Amino acid sequence: MQSTDLGNKESGKIWHRKPSPATRDGIIVNIIHNTSDYHPKVLRFLNVAFDGTGDCLIAGDHQGNIYVFDLYGNRFNLVQRTAQACTALAFNLRRKSEFLVALADYSIKCFDTVTKELVSWMRGHESSVFSISVHASGKYAITTSSDTAQLWDLDTFQRKRKLNIRQSVGIQKVFFLPLSNTILSCFKDNSIFAWECDTLFCKYQLPAPPESSSILYKVFAVTRDGRILAAGGKSNHLHLWCLEARQLFRIIQMPTKVRAIRHLEFLPDSFDAGSNQVLGVLSQDGIMRFINIQTCKLLFEIGSLDEGISSSVISPHGRYIACIMENGSLNIYSVQALTQEINKPPLPLVKVIEDLPKKKLSSSDLKMKVTSGRVQQPAKPRGSKIQTRILKQDLTGDFESKKNELPDGLNKKRLQILLKGYGEYPTKYRMFIWRSLLQLPENHTAFSSLIDKGTHVTFLNLQKKYPIKSRKLLRVLQRTLSALAHWSVIFSDTPYLPLLAFPFVKLFQNNQLICFEVIATLIINWCQHWFEYFPNPPINILSMIENVLAFHDKGLLQHFIDHDITSQLYAWPLLETVFSEVLTREEWLKLFDNIFSNHPSFLLMTVVAYNICSRVPLLNCNLKDDFEFFFHHRNNLDINVVIRQVYHLMETTPTDIHPDSMLNVFVALTKGQYPVFNQYPKFIVDYQTQERERIRNDELDYLRERQTVEDMQAEVDQQRVEDEAWYQKQELLRKAEETRREMLLQEEEKIIQQRQRLAAVKRELQVKEMHLQDAARRRFLKLQQDQQEMELRRLDDEIGRKNLTENQAAVAKEMRADADAYRRKVDLEEHMFHKLIEAGETQSQKTQKVIKENLAKAEQACLNTDWQIQSLHKQKCDDLQRNKCYQEVAKLLRENRRKEIEILNAMVEQEAKKWKEAEGKEFCLRSAKKASALSDASRKWFLKQEINAAVEHAENPCHKEEPRFQNEQEDASCLPRTSHLNDSSEMHPSTQISLNRRAVEWDTTEQNLIQKVRNLRQRLTAQARHRCQTPHLLAA
Repeated sequence: MQSTDLGNKESGKIWHRKPSPATRDGIIVNIIHNTSDYHPKVLRFLNVAFDGTGDCLIAGDHQGNIYVFDLYGNRFNLVQRTAQACTALAFNLRRKSEFLVALADYSIKCFDTVTKELVSWMRGHESSVFSISVHASGKYAITTSSDTAQLWDLDTFQRKRKLNIRQSVGIQKVFFLPLSNTILSCFKDNSIFAWECDTLFCKYQLPAPPESSSILYKVFAVTRDGRILAAGGKSNHLHLWCLEARQLFRIIQMPTKVRAIRHLEFLPDSFDAGSNQVLGVLSQDGIMRFINIQTCKLLFEIGSLDEGISSSVISPHGRYIACIMENGSLNIYSVQALTQEINKPPLPLVKVIEDLPKKKLSSSDLKMKVTSGRVQQPAKPRGSKIQTRILKQDLTGDFESKKNELPDGLNKKRLQILLKGYGEYPTKYRMFIWRSLLQLPENHTAFSSLIDKGTHVTFLNLQKKYPIKSRKLLRVLQRTLSALAHWSVIFSDTPYLPLLAFPFVKLFQNNQLICFEVIATLIINWCQHWFEYFPNPPINILSMIENVLAFHDKGLLQHFIDHDITSQLYAWPLLETVFSEVLTREEWLKLFDNIFSNHPSFLLMTVVAYNICSRVPLLNCNLKDDFEFFFHHRNNLDINVVIRQVYHLMETTPTDIHPDSMLNVFVALTKGQYPVFNQYPKFIVDYQTQERERIRNDELDYLRERQTVEDMQAEVDQQRVEDEAWYQKQELLRKAEETRREMLLQEEEKIIQQRQRLAAVKRELQVKEMHLQDAARRRFLKLQQDQQEMELRRLDDEIGRKNLTENQAAVAKEMRADADAYRRKVDLEEHMFHKLIEAGETQSQKTQKVIKENLAKAEQACLNTDWQIQSLHKQKCDDLQRNKCYQEVAKLLRENRRKEIEILNAMVEQEAKKWKEAEGKEFCLRSAKKASALSDASRKWFLKQEINAAVEHAENPCHKEEPRFQNEQEDASCLPRTSHLNDSSEMHPSTQISLNRRAVEWDTTEQNLIQKVRNLRQRLTAQARHRCQTPHLLAA
């Protein structure tokens, strides 16, 4: 068998030499996909599909890498990276280079394998799509999810129809029947409907299967001619339906090893015209059995218990079978190689019942058994035409199988074989396998009662000792440890319990019940006898490890003894942390796959194997610190080598020192309630609990007292802070007051300046007003003068007109005489004029034209004259109005002159008052200066007298003091004060009040000085007396 690792290559050859599949297994090539990153891992294939020719297939892994494998051309190519897992694959039968892929985000995409481009993107599903069925014409496709099925047009990539169902009835599968236009829909209630593709008209419904052999259908297969439907489920029965007759015609019973059927598919044959006779049945044990549905012969098998098959697809021409294995690899089988031995002696037959009976048959009449063994010919029952051939079943190994049976249909022996072959369980199914191996009861009620007790007192401050960044992880760890402490008291005092539980808490942080039960199962089985020497390490367990190490590697143990290294240093750190400190996550998971699959002594053997495999670096260590560092940090060690060494130790260790003889076999947790755990010295735990309670009470008392002291200190600090704040506030108030005073002074200065500017502006305005009044007065006088001159001219004009009238009368007489003469002359001329009228007709028109022009000019002159008259009238009105205004202005000017005189008089009076007040204040200032000078002189004289008296008294302390006081009073009375009083009597009243206040202040200051001088004199007197008494005492 050839094996090909795709690695990081995007293209290459599938096989490097011509494949020659063996008849035994028929495998052409095994394809795996390992990454070459820093942490190598296997990328598991999830889905596979063939194209219409059958020589090309497409496969996708769980990271979204999609590869095309050309079996005819021996090439593979990476055609797409979808970055998410694919849930279904199918080729487009019309356009050969296109394929459909259903992704984990519920969408369906169409890609081209040649251009590697996205052709279309179809959305509409609300759950994962697990099936894609393409019509034979390539025009339509049906995508199926658990809640709906949708019909798509692959020409436009538009959704044509959608099948909606009730939530209580789920969909198992919806697909096209080959070579027909029919859609078959299968539901979870075993109902099967046939629909017309174009009209979606329901053609028929299959009847319900017999009650005696009723199973829930989960998988279906149809022959290439679309006549026979095979259905199976969680049973070893197969139902064969005739779609033409629409009835169940055969029930096939598979061997007892088959408990559930995972996949069905007919094997095409080039010579059967589509009526396929060979059916492939993939069961829960990972083996795919191919049987003839007519003769019920078991033709061949693929897969095994060690290398189980997860899913499979058969090429359309029936030459290849592509299988995705349970380990994630892809196997390509040759049907030709597998069928070479079919013509040899037949394999087991089954009981045959006549096909399509005319009478209604029961399920027992239709049943046929597939068994293994030698062939026998059964007897014919009377009245029946049923021919029977039975092969006895081999029942050996049933007891062993039952012994290794685990929950959820797993087998411990098979798991161990798988584990030895691959070194670890599949990542996808690891947690499921662990739960089955540990047989976890999942006691929800009991676990809830432990959780409801709350956080245990021991783990209230867990974050201080173990500062975990993830608050969720810390919370889950705290709850799990508290549940363990409530389950058994010993765990509240176990210091290494957080180290032991942490890797499992991190692994199962989303399922706290499973986390708790895994840790509890680990403690009960793999931590046996750990707590017998509590609170000391388990000396008995460490002795077992030391004995095994002494047997297998005496040199290493002697090296430990030479450097005073005990098992508490080279074994106990590994046990209490369950290797989580020295292994990476992947290594730790791989190790515990083996630990949970073997006897509890496997953990102790792992400690010995770890030391033996680390022999070289340990022999180079000479200091105790180096050994401690080695067993608390990760080392360059291959975990696969360690695991192989553990299996070697398990097999080669003598029975007398083998730990499995001292440890009990695996015991699962009980269902309903958890078992009582009391495998520890109870009196020590109780004593420690009492001591811990006493210490806790003392700590509480101490904490209360410290809290009281801290409260008092806090009150003192608060009072001090408040005092400082008060002083700061007072200082701020003082500064603010000073600032306000400065602001007030500045504002007063500004107001004074503004007043001065205002006074200057007023003066300017007054001067301007006086100038304006003067100008108005001059204009008014000029106007009056002009009016008088105009009146005089008018009178002169009237006198001239009267003289002209008298002259005109004399002239009129002369003119009348001239007029008479002229009239006579005119009469003579008129006669001549009439004669010339006819001759002047031509000139008359010109004359009329001239007359009209002259008339127009006259009218224009009249209009001009009227306009001039109106203008003169308007000027006259303006003159009258101006005259009236002038009179009002003159009146205002007279009133202003009167007020100016009053203002000037008031200003003169105010100026006299100000001068008088200034003289008074200057006189007061001189008087105050005189009084101050007299007071200074008096104070200086008084101080001088007092100082002289004090010095005198210090020299002669025995003199009497009364005369001096009298002299002081006399001297004080003799001070010159009369002038001061006389001066103050002449002062202004306000000035006198201020001087009286100042005199009172000076008197107060003077009294204070006198009091200080008296105190000084008394101290000097006391000192002198003391000096006078000291010699007498010495003499005595």
